[in-house]
Amino acid sequence: MYKIITTDGSAKRGELYTPHGVIQTPVFMNVGTVAAIKGAVSTEDLEGIGTQVQLSNTYHLHVRPGDEIVKKLGGLHKFMSWDKPILTDSGGFQVFSLAGLRKIKEEGVYFNSHIDGKKIFMGPEESMQIQSNLASTIAMAFDECPSSVAERSYIQPSVDRTTRWLIRCKKEMERLNSLPDTINNKQMLFGINQGGVFDDIRIEHAKTIADMNLDGYAIGGLAVGETHEEMYRIIEAVIPFLPKDKPTYLMGVGTPLNILEAVERGVDFFDCVYPSRNGRHGHVYTHHGKINLFNAKYETDSEPIEKGCGCPACRRYSRAYIRHLLKAKEMLGMRFCVLHNLYFYNHLMEDIRSAIDGHEFGNFKAKFISDFESGE
Repeated sequence: MYKIITTDGSAKRGELYTPHGVIQTPVFMNVGTVAAIKGAVSTEDLEGIGTQVQLSNTYHLHVRPGDEIVKKLGGLHKFMSWDKPILTDSGGFQVFSLAGLRKIKEEGVYFNSHIDGKKIFMGPEESMQIQSNLASTIAMAFDECPSSVAERSYIQPSVDRTTRWLIRCKKEMERLNSLPDTINNKQMLFGINQGGVFDDIRIEHAKTIADMNLDGYAIGGLAVGETHEEMYRIIEAVIPFLPKDKPTYLMGVGTPLNILEAVERGVDFFDCVYPSRNGRHGHVYTHHGKINLFNAKYETDSEPIEKGCGCPACRRYSRAYIRHLLKAKEMLGMRFCVLHNLYFYNHLMEDIRSAIDGHEFGNFKAKFISDFESGE
């Protein structure tokens, strides 16, 4: 069940009740593709920095270690020692990202494994079966994520097929949730809106999937090459046609400013690799913009990454020390930066929720952007 607590313009403050606890929205989901956040981040770390939801990937876990193995070990929650919600991506994004290793047919997608070249087939039923074995809290429907620069002549048939796949996903999930050996028989299903940058295709698809009474709805196929303005335009076009009583998830987005813009337009869920990927390269977020700790000016800087930050790195260590670790290629430096960035994102979402609660989101957004763009 999803409950809206309050609204501030189009921004929503809500709660999603799941089999693994209540998710306070808007929420950022930390990306642990292969059941781990890259950067040597443990479950205890994630609990300590305010993580609500982890996201893992169906395709990658199917390839390694194998979803059957995860099922034998009691599902992803036991495997990872994580008792809060987990969302599993369906493998649909790999239809886009592994374009050179796959063929799309009506029945599903034929892949060659990016690890060893082994042939893999994944269709709607297979994706649901894998996600059921993983026993995630929320399963994503299997879709095709077309390129943002694809022609209308390609996008429309792709979206029509994604709709047919969604019908098959829903039917298969209902079957799997009724089986006696299913670990999580209350697994939730989110459908995905596609349509490239064509407003009319997006809107028609939103209308179609809105009638399917799913647990939530995602806007997919953005942050894949289109401009920020195009992304915001599509969000504004689509959200009015998605159910108001269900959460909305903007997949793969994004920067702190992207998140603020999308929250203002009514988005509840976000995920992105930016905080961990940037952290592994010494790029860390502050309220005065993103800084690169490899810069020479931090060599003797005894300040924390950001004054007043409560993350494990800032509570104890200096920019100079973390920079030294990064330069020396010590994993600890990368770990500190990833922890800081994830803390920054999770606490940004807390601040957003508080601002909506207080009907101050517009002022909060304006001040955050002004500070963020001002630099140090």
